[in-house]
Amino acid sequence: MAICRCIDLEKVFDLLLHDGLHVSSPKLLNLVDIDFDESRKNLNKKGAIFVVRRKSDFQSSGVRGFIITTKETLAAQSNNLSHFTPNIYRKFGYSDGLRKKIKGFEEKNLLQINSFAIDIDTDRYSVNELLLACIDDSIGLPTFILKTDRGYQIFFVLSTPIYISSKKNYLSLTVAKRIADNFKRSLAAVESDMSCNDFGFFRMPNQNNIVWFNEDSTYEPEKLIAWSQRQDDDIERYLYVISRKTVHSSLLQSEWFQQLIRVTDIKGEKGQIGRNNYLFTLALICYQDGKEKDYAYDLLDEFNTRMDYPLKSQDVMMVLESAYSGRYFGAKKEYVEQLLDLYSLTEKDMPICLGKRVWHKHKKKREDRKNSHVYEWEKDIIHWIGKEKAVSEPFIWCTQKELCTEVGISSSTLNHLLKGAKKLIKTVSGKGRNAKTGWTTVELYLAYIVWLKKQKVDGFIDFIRSIVEDD
Repeated sequence: MAICRCIDLEKVFDLLLHDGLHVSSPKLLNLVDIDFDESRKNLNKKGAIFVVRRKSDFQSSGVRGFIITTKETLAAQSNNLSHFTPNIYRKFGYSDGLRKKIKGFEEKNLLQINSFAIDIDTDRYSVNELLLACIDDSIGLPTFILKTDRGYQIFFVLSTPIYISSKKNYLSLTVAKRIADNFKRSLAAVESDMSCNDFGFFRMPNQNNIVWFNEDSTYEPEKLIAWSQRQDDDIERYLYVISRKTVHSSLLQSEWFQQLIRVTDIKGEKGQIGRNNYLFTLALICYQDGKEKDYAYDLLDEFNTRMDYPLKSQDVMMVLESAYSGRYFGAKKEYVEQLLDLYSLTEKDMPICLGKRVWHKHKKKREDRKNSHVYEWEKDIIHWIGKEKAVSEPFIWCTQKELCTEVGISSSTLNHLLKGAKKLIKTVSGKGRNAKTGWTTVELYLAYIVWLKKQKVDGFIDFIRSIVEDD
């Protein structure tokens, strides 16, 4: 166990990569220049990993990087590299004539999975707090933790790899992805990034960023699978493989999909799904529903145009290309649920069908959820307004920021709520610096109108009585 800078990187990489790479190979270039379609038998059935020198190498036009096939090279180069793929790929190569941009890091091209990495995109927690979360809420102590620019990355290394094959429609990959999802769920208390790619690029371990290392904390695949199944049992979900052929009715005509495409105010906050992932989920649903790419592009482009904060057209195209790349089976039911929780204005239960299985989106108790429904925030605001307001003065006059602070709601959620709210009234009096914002409810305002009318009637009656008495 180590919490220091004196880390044996060769031991770290040997523990992490198992037998997926050559130990050393003088016959091969350290940074491999190899065609994607070259047979694995030429490399003695070993694979490769992908690396980049700096974060800016992740470009919209492709990833500028290198291919490494030996542990020796990786240990020697680690301090000069920023990101790597800790899991091994079976085919690899370059996508451009200059051999600067790498290709092959698709999930279905994985040879073996060596570890599960969880991204904690905040530095609000100490290393000790992360370790306690792993022990109390997850499977146990991690193998190592890296410090990143914005937070941490936690690695759980396997004692033996999970080998990926195409058998049973990539069942081993499906099982591994479920384990990865349960790892992220188990560390929600320390704000794990639920949208992080399960088996993509992560920070490269080096002498300066390893803040925890325990070589005895490795996990057998069988125990991880059993642990993951227990996590699934707790939330009543099942492991399954999505097949596009089993979708009999159009997903795009479903009630829940129609709810998703009505949303316009998507910006994303810490721990929430933002615009890219929202559009990516919509694109995956189109792919899963058997729609052509052109159809999906038209739908995404129209949806993006309606958004309050639209993406650039090239970003929409990148999302579409990724969704239709064949690397994904389809949309995740958990993502669909989270999007409906965050952005849908309806509070009704609705069936969510993605393939053979149908789930019903049942309401959980609010205290059992990380995020509140929009209609729940609306009820909070109604309760806050109604606590002290008299019928004769139904409006609370305050800024939107002050209302957000009082109720505990974010500004973006309030903006989204107001667009579909049917029980709240917002009015602005005056202009510029002298402008005031008033907040009330429909119920209070109707009561105010009735009260006002009664005051006028009573005043008229008093006036008539005064005239009669004078006569």
